[in-house]
Amino acid sequence: MLDNFLFFLKRFIPKPVFEFFQPFYHWCLAFLAGIIYGLPSRRMKVVGITGTSGKTTTCEMLFKIFSEAGFKVAAMDGLYFRILDASEPNLLKMTMPGRFRAQKFLYETKKAGCDYVFLEVTSEGIKQFRHKFIKFYAALLTNLSEEHLEAHGGFENYRAAKGELFKISPIHILNADDQNFDFFDEIPAREKVIFKASDFPPHLELKLAGDFNKMNAIAALAFAKHEGITYDVSKKALEKIEVLPGRMEFMETGKSFKVLVDYAFLPQTLRKVYETLKPSPLICVLGAAGGGRDRWKRPALGDIAAKYCRKVFITNEDPYDEDPLKIMNEVCGTHNFEKILDRREAIRAALKAAGPGDIAVVTGKGAEPWIMGPRGTKIPWDDRKIIREELAKI
Repeated sequence: MLDNFLFFLKRFIPKPVFEFFQPFYHWCLAFLAGIIYGLPSRRMKVVGITGTSGKTTTCEMLFKIFSEAGFKVAAMDGLYFRILDASEPNLLKMTMPGRFRAQKFLYETKKAGCDYVFLEVTSEGIKQFRHKFIKFYAALLTNLSEEHLEAHGGFENYRAAKGELFKISPIHILNADDQNFDFFDEIPAREKVIFKASDFPPHLELKLAGDFNKMNAIAALAFAKHEGITYDVSKKALEKIEVLPGRMEFMETGKSFKVLVDYAFLPQTLRKVYETLKPSPLICVLGAAGGGRDRWKRPALGDIAAKYCRKVFITNEDPYDEDPLKIMNEVCGTHNFEKILDRREAIRAALKAAGPGDIAVVTGKGAEPWIMGPRGTKIPWDDRKIIREELAKI
């Protein structure tokens, strides 16, 4: 009902008037949600994980570590809603849910007697006050780079939105290697925990591929140590993680080539995926997440694919109300990529093009359950399911 009301406001109230009152509207929703569910976060240690990439993986790592240590733990991230042993997939196509869903989750975690709650916190969520009336015990920064520039009106505003989480959190866990470390380090805190790449333990056998996952593990280890969890317990928990759905996930193929699915939809994360897989020849399926936003990244994605992949298939991803062919052309730029509008057909073509020793890399959606179309339409989807079906036909 509230969503319908917001749609009504957007449609019938002049845009300048709506934008003027929009912050008040979001604040009211956050206040109502907090009051209705009794401000449950006051009774638990709520940790907000934010950054441009690595939020979901770090959240999952923290959930595993603190569970291994014997705490009652909950987590809400881009993959799952977890409370103790109960888990359900996040099917909302929202990394950070709306205020009522978030407060309801916290209410349920309080009833379950949870000690710690790990929440993935986004800049869009902060912009819409979804973090308001949640009492944060700590805030963790994975890293920061360009994203949501159009929505926030520039990188400085995007960074400032992230900073709001740290202003309301007494404990800060910060990445000293990040180029924006100084900005966050200047925000006052009761305690600060600093981590850096050189902190990675030499005997930790992490099964998740990529140096970026090592950084996620370092961040999780740093906070766990602060909370009194021994390294042996953290190591045991991290080494149990075989794979995270849609995050550097290799598929069983039974073929002479490999297939990998990853969520990467930003230039910096796509580059990290490709660099992790080199020198293997790469056959790549590439889109551009989020029609109507972040147009700046489209040619950059194409340039990176041209550098690392021996063959590239450009396809549809989440066009929303924008023309998907227009998005695909902007990703292609001046490169001679093969454009296939139907995502299933593009995946099929990539699998057929893969030869012995190749890795077919499908990026952009990971384990997301929908393709988002015009006027809010949702098409059920799972890259991994489609890959399995197409592999069976080869």
